[in-house]
Amino acid sequence: MSQAQGSEAAEGTPLIRPSSTEHPLYDSVVEACRSVYDPEIPVNIYDLGLIYTIVIDDENAVDITMTLTAPGCPVAGEMPGWVADAVSSIDGVKQVDVEMTFEPQWGMDMMSDEARLELGFM
Repeated sequence: MSQAQGSEAAEGTPLIRPSSTEHPLYDSVVEACRSVYDPEIPVNIYDLGLIYTIVIDDENAVDITMTLTAPGCPVAGEMPGWVADAVSSIDGVKQVDVEMTFEPQWGMDMMSDEARLELGFM
């Protein structure tokens, strides 16, 4: 797949690649992600919208693409490890790779309704 100029995705390419929502382990991976919290915000990282993509292959290797609320987040170096630890504890998961990205940049519109309610935005 060729890229358009610079780091822009080719037209028609989603900014966030789709997750493996049909995989039998998907819901368990989501629940594991919901057990991880940003220490500064009382909402889990999944409902905050920080987990962009969960891809699970046929051998149950999990590839997670996530972001942070801000690039200068004090736990930036630790949070991928927290996510990997939470997901790797699921029975059947072979391995977990967590990749950090800031494209697209996180925004409050990525939060679930539950997160907005919890934080007083609704």
